[in-house]
Amino acid sequence: MTPPGLRERKKARTRAAIREHALRLFDEQGYAATTVDQIAEAADVSQSTFFRYFPTKEDVVLADDLDPLLVQAVREQPVDLHPVEAIKRGIRQVFAGVSREQRVQERRRQRLIQSVPELRARSLHQYAAAVDLLAAVVAERAGLPGDDFPARVLAGAVIGSLLAALPQGRDEPALDSDEFDAMDRALDLLQAGLPLGPR
Repeated sequence: MTPPGLRERKKARTRAAIREHALRLFDEQGYAATTVDQIAEAADVSQSTFFRYFPTKEDVVLADDLDPLLVQAVREQPVDLHPVEAIKRGIRQVFAGVSREQRVQERRRQRLIQSVPELRARSLHQYAAAVDLLAAVVAERAGLPGDDFPARVLAGAVIGSLLAALPQGRDEPALDSDEFDAMDRALDLLQAGLPLGPR
């Protein structure tokens, strides 16, 4: 993959700064009490710049910057791999590159989503968007149309399996080895055809 150029790196830094200041302000004074103007001022950007990166205040929290990385990582896996195996390897590849600071920010982001009703409600729509993203890359790898029905079903099953793998009672990902082992196990079951009964 070609390394990002100077302009792309600058844009990524600006986006990260906006999000970091937003999360800090949400923690300090509450989500509802924090305005876009306050976030823009803290990040030293204009309001119009804020909206170029995030269409709404909700999107500062809800936008998942790891999704495009995961799609690219799956796309780069060997074409002869089973799609579920390609997704497993893609997940490991992406999260191997996630820094400690990014893990902390992801926990903060998930905690906020769970604690703010309007964010939690809108996050449900993100599952459908995740299915769309994953289905498109699964279909692409198989040389199929982007709206291929089996590819969409498989993508939906993968998303459901990953959600089911999270420990009960935990509403934010730890992004640790135990969690990855659980996700691997869930995807292994899916790839094996979900054999049920005594094991």
